[in-house]
Amino acid sequence: MQAVNALILQRLQSDVSLINQLGYYIISGGGKRMRPLLTVLSAKALGYQGDQHIKLACIIEFIHTATLLHDDVVDESALRRGRDTANQLFGNAASVLVGDFLHTRSFQMMAELGNLRIMEILSEATNVIAEGEVMQLMNCNDPDTTEQQYLSVIYCKTAKLFEAATRLAAVLNQQPPHIEQAMQEYGKHLGTAFQLMDDVMDYTAAADDMGKNVGDDLAEGKPTLPLIYALANTTGQEHALLRSAVIERNGMAHFDSILTLLKRLGAFEYSLGQARREADMAIAALAPLAEGPYKQALCQLAELAIYRNH
Repeated sequence: MQAVNALILQRLQSDVSLINQLGYYIISGGGKRMRPLLTVLSAKALGYQGDQHIKLACIIEFIHTATLLHDDVVDESALRRGRDTANQLFGNAASVLVGDFLHTRSFQMMAELGNLRIMEILSEATNVIAEGEVMQLMNCNDPDTTEQQYLSVIYCKTAKLFEAATRLAAVLNQQPPHIEQAMQEYGKHLGTAFQLMDDVMDYTAAADDMGKNVGDDLAEGKPTLPLIYALANTTGQEHALLRSAVIERNGMAHFDSILTLLKRLGAFEYSLGQARREADMAIAALAPLAEGPYKQALCQLAELAIYRNH
């Protein structure tokens, strides 16, 4: 991971000073580096001996960072990882354009790998992520969003890149199809569990732990799983309150009442149960891999996806 971080900083460099400033600001802003870590661990779990997984991990992180820059502009977010967002400091235009730079830099690096299958998988993943973001935009302020629609969004916008990060380790190491499929399934289920927990923590975690404002999804009128579950299990005034929170984006004015309602209905327990199921499926997908410390670490990451506070 030290090698990945060093390469990230090296390939972030540009002759354009604003790209260096803004790019370094967001890359150095902390974060779990979960996606590049998955690439590195997956490659090691499969016995990979080369060094191209370092570049692959860097590419994955650049794609992820580009989506963060664009997301914060779309969501009008002011806080990420406990700091001002890049758009808050540098403006929306600079954030969008530097996000574009990171996307194109990632494609330059893909071409350097000289592997058409890697290019195909990553280009498809990048396209699906964009589709997921548009789908989420369409679901905003729609209280009739179904659980299946929500799951489709989080697969596209979050789980797809997790899936690519783990699957590509198998492609890089020329593993047989059943191993590639296993790694793909692991990443998909891990990414889904990870996003489910993020959506629960948006209501329940401390702002200092999350590094962003509590209730951001509610404030933006995003119907995530706890709210979708509650909408399906309420009637009368309670149902009207939840619908209004989504349609009118007035949820923060009633945050305490909504939080109490979600707790009483078991919305968080339901969402946690779904996340637990996804984490268990991720661990089960690793069954074909040989035992060892890297496989064990991948299993522990699935547990971490559930038992974390940020």
